Amino acid sequence: MADIGAQRREFIRLGVKGLAAFAGGSLLSGGSLVMPSGRLVAQTALRETEFAGLASLGPLLPPDANGIMLPAGYTSRVVAVTGKTPLSDGDYVWHAEPDGGATYAAPDGGWIYVSNSEVPAKGGGVGALRFNSRGELVDAYSILSASSSNCAGGKTPWHTWLSCEEMDRGLVFECDPFGEKRAEVRPALGAFRHEAVAVDTVHDHLYLTEDEPDGCFYRFRPSKPLPDLSSGTLEVAQVIEKQGKRSVVWHKVDDPLATSTLTRKQVSSATTFNGGEGIGFFDTRIYFTTKGDNRVWVYDVNSTEIDVLYDIKTSANPILKGVDNVVITPAGDVIVAEDGGDNQLVALTPDGGVVPLLQVLGQDESELCGPAFDPSYSRLYFSSQSGFSKGGPGITYEISGPFA
Repeated sequence: MADIGAQRREFIRLGVKGLAAFAGGSLLSGGSLVMPSGRLVAQTALRETEFAGLASLGPLLPPDANGIMLPAGYTSRVVAVTGKTPLSDGDYVWHAEPDGGATYAAPDGGWIYVSNSEVPAKGGGVGALRFNSRGELVDAYSILSASSSNCAGGKTPWHTWLSCEEMDRGLVFECDPFGEKRAEVRPALGAFRHEAVAVDTVHDHLYLTEDEPDGCFYRFRPSKPLPDLSSGTLEVAQVIEKQGKRSVVWHKVDDPLATSTLTRKQVSSATTFNGGEGIGFFDTRIYFTTKGDNRVWVYDVNSTEIDVLYDIKTSANPILKGVDNVVITPAGDVIVAEDGGDNQLVALTPDGGVVPLLQVLGQDESELCGPAFDPSYSRLYFSSQSGFSKGGPGITYEISGPFA
C-alpha cells in the first residue's frame, strides 16, 4: 500500500510540475506568480466565477444522512475520518482533532484541502487531501508532523499554509500544500499561544491572533519582500478611543520569542482581546473573532480604525455562538465556524445579515473547524473535530451546492 501511495504522489507531482512549466512564467509551489516588480500576486482561480453572496440562502432543512441540516439544493459527503485512510489503497491515516484548514488550486484543475491536527505534545501537524478536476479524492498525505496543538493558521497569497501552534511559546510553521518542500518554522512571527494568521496584501503585513483571555492582536512587518518571512518586526495593538472612534496604535515587541517575558506582557499599553480565534483578510479589512465575548471584529488596514462587526449581546439576531475559525467569500460574507453553540457555520453578510449556512446534529461535544471553499466555490470543506463523542474521531466533510 505504501508503494502505491508513493507512486500516486509522484504521478501527481510530475503532472502538476509539467502543467506549471507549460503555463510559463515563474511559479512557486501551488501557483503564485512572481511579477517583474518582484511583488507576489496570487494566481487567479482556474475557473473564474461570480459569487452573489449568501444573504439569500433559504432555511435549513431537516438533517440529511450525515446529520447535517442544509439549505435546499445542497448535499454533504464525508471525505476523511480520524484513524482511517481516506483512500482504500492509500497509506496516510487521517489525523486526530482536525482543526483549521484551507484550499489551494492546482494547475491541472484540481485542488488540495489542508487540515491542522490539534494534538498536543508533538503529536500534531498538518494533513492534506488532494482532489482532481472532477472532485475525486486521489491522494492524502502529511505536510507537517511532530509539532504541537496545531490549531488554526492562514493561507498565504503565495500559496503556502501557515500552521499555528496553540500552546505557550508556540510557533508558526510554513508548509507546502503539495508536500514537495519540507515545512519551515518561522520564529520571527513570535512565540506565543498562536491561533490564526492573515496576510494583508495591501501593505504586505501579517496579522495574528492569540488564544488567551488576555491575549493580544499582533502585526508582523517583514523586513524583506514577501514571501520571505525570515525576519521582521512583531508589533502589538493598542486601541485608542477618540471622538467616538476607535483606532489602533502599534508598538514593537522587543522579544518576539519571549525568552524572559511572555509576548503579551511586554508592552504595558497593549489592549487585550478575550480569546482571539479565526482571522481573515478581505478588501482592506482584517476580520477576527474573540470567543471569550462572542465578538467578531473588523480592522481597516488603511484607516487603522477598529470596530465590532458582531456582538452576541447586541445583535438583533444573536444566533452565532462560540465564534471560531473564519473564511471570507468573494462577496464579503464572513463565515464563522462555531466552537459549541449550535454547531453551525454562520455567515455575516455585507448587508448586516446573520445567516445560518449549515448545522451539524448529534455532535454537541465537538466543534466545527477549518471552513474553506474549493477554487470554483461549488464545494465547502470543514471538520467536526471530535465527531459524535468527546475525544472521538474527527470527521471532515464536503458540502456541494450553488454557493456561486
